[in-house]
Amino acid sequence: MKRTSSTFYCFSPPVMVITMLSELVLFAYTLLRYKMTPITRVISLALIFLALFQLSEFNVCGGHNAQTWSHIGFVSITLLPALAIHLISLIAKKKNTLLKVISYSVSAIFAVLFGLSSSDISAHACGGNYAIFQIADKVGGFYYLYYYFWLFVGIGLCLYYSIKATEKIRQALILQVVGFLSFLLPTGIVNTINPKTIEGLPSIMCGFAVIYAFILVFGIVPLTITKRELRKA
Repeated sequence: MKRTSSTFYCFSPPVMVITMLSELVLFAYTLLRYKMTPITRVISLALIFLALFQLSEFNVCGGHNAQTWSHIGFVSITLLPALAIHLISLIAKKKNTLLKVISYSVSAIFAVLFGLSSSDISAHACGGNYAIFQIADKVGGFYYLYYYFWLFVGIGLCLYYSIKATEKIRQALILQVVGFLSFLLPTGIVNTINPKTIEGLPSIMCGFAVIYAFILVFGIVPLTITKRELRKA
């Protein structure tokens, strides 16, 4: 008797659409519920970029101008680490000018590479469960180093600033750490269980990042705004 194997469908195209719609609904809710402040502006951009990546994945899996959408997807997620550093600085009420300039500058360099170069993303495919993007060897190592470096810098900053922060700011910073871990840990577990999923690392990570999106909108924003920054019901 043949044994049937189970298939991991958590990041199939229909789920990509649901994830994208969830992030767009969260974006709309943020615009309607809160006035635009530096914090809500950064969070709104993050939500749009996350949704844009899901749309890019869907088009890659659907074969709709996959090469172009691969580049659009990578440009969108490349800007997320810099936005996270910016958000942490705003939550903690720290200028961190040099840190923000460096993070945004590096992200801009990668964004330009992925946006203009046709060789830096050498292949793309839909594995059925997630989209697979193959970054050119000359760029890939540096890109993943960049991504994980700023994520762990962000976690370190949150923990450091939370020590002397007020209660609400401390809670927001801890939620930011939880938000990072909400996609880092599950992605790591999935990659450990099935090492082949490393090929779809950006896709899987951004799939889990929808949890982070909910934490941003319903956890961090309410802790960091004042009553006058709420829109009237």
